Amino acid sequence: MLEELFGLKGETAVVTGAGRGIGEGIAKVLAGAGANVVCAARRTDEIERVASEIRESGGSAIACTTDVTDEDAVRQLAQTAVSEFGGLHMWVNNAGGSPIQAPLTELPREEWENTLALNLTAVWLCTKVAAEFMETGRVLNISSLAAEDVIPGSGHYSAAKAGVNMMTQTFAKELGPRIKVNCVMPGAVPTEIMMQALKLKDEDLPALDKMLRLPSGRLGTPRDLGAAALYLLSPAAEWVTGQNIRVSGGG
Repeated sequence: MLEELFGLKGETAVVTGAGRGIGEGIAKVLAGAGANVVCAARRTDEIERVASEIRESGGSAIACTTDVTDEDAVRQLAQTAVSEFGGLHMWVNNAGGSPIQAPLTELPREEWENTLALNLTAVWLCTKVAAEFMETGRVLNISSLAAEDVIPGSGHYSAAKAGVNMMTQTFAKELGPRIKVNCVMPGAVPTEIMMQALKLKDEDLPALDKMLRLPSGRLGTPRDLGAAALYLLSPAAEWVTGQNIRVSGGG
């Protein structure tokens, strides 16, 4: 029964931004469920490490250096998945983030455009390309609580992620029933990008945990998001599409 619900053996998943943080967590959980995983990111050394660790644990994974804002690179990524593993069944749009916090009135236009390009336009592009290479499949977008919650200094990031949430719903209607499209909005997961954006250090995390007072009793981990991704990409979620789900410890 569990294998029928959550097993991914024989299927192939592309995970962007898979070299660290949430993307790494998702890639490893999907591989643990039997999927062939194509780890994509711009930093070759990071995705090669993740792919190597997956293989050492008995899983199946390769690394494919990719800039998700480059259409040719995205098409090559999809083609690599098909060429290496014989098909493409899942695509996780995880690459994103913004290291800068500033009021919208003070934000440089270049940063506004860079943030939209990486966090919104690239999600549209990757989903569009993935749909061309899939007969049937599932797409999972990684958004943020910032898509729904006002965070002063992160208006540019919030705007992009709010766009991802609406695009998730639109793609779900336009691509269904052939392809299911869902989205998770992570809460406080201390990744490198989050720590940089909020100017936090490891020693600041206990104070952050205490301040947030999450009902779950702790901050999140990449594995938590991997578990949520596994559900939404597995047969267990066959009747779930067009959803934006908060995975945030109750925050």
